[in-house]
Amino acid sequence: MAVALAMGAFLLVQRQLLANPADERRTDRESIKAVLSGQQTAWNRGDVDAFLVGYWRSPELTFSSSSGVSRGWDGVRTRYKKNYPDRGAMGQLDFSELEFQFLGPEAALVLGRWHLKREKDDLGGVFTLVWQRFPDGWKIIHDHTSVVAPSKANR
Repeated sequence: MAVALAMGAFLLVQRQLLANPADERRTDRESIKAVLSGQQTAWNRGDVDAFLVGYWRSPELTFSSSSGVSRGWDGVRTRYKKNYPDRGAMGQLDFSELEFQFLGPEAALVLGRWHLKREKDDLGGVFTLVWQRFPDGWKIIHDHTSVVAPSKANR
């Protein structure tokens, strides 16, 4: 009887362990998507500071692109304000083709595409975001964004 109870308890715990990661990952994925959606909305209304809420407010935050590495939340903010000084430069932002890879219970890697539709031109590319879960939610701790020139087929 004790063996049967122990085996039953073991199977119940195993089932919960196997079931919870998928549920947690779904919840985590939706939480990260909500941050990205909030960023997109903030960007599209021209609010860089609200866009930056998705980033870890730390001197350890990093952002890398073809123009180099920006360090710290203030450095990333300065970079955005310099490169996107007004609504015309900001355009309308869209994120797409999101791919999630969880690196543990508190970290994720998200690969995706970004596109800016602007009056003067369209601009787009790819990004890799490293996310960390903090007590107040998921935050971007590293952003690597690249511009990808449109192919002749897309022109």
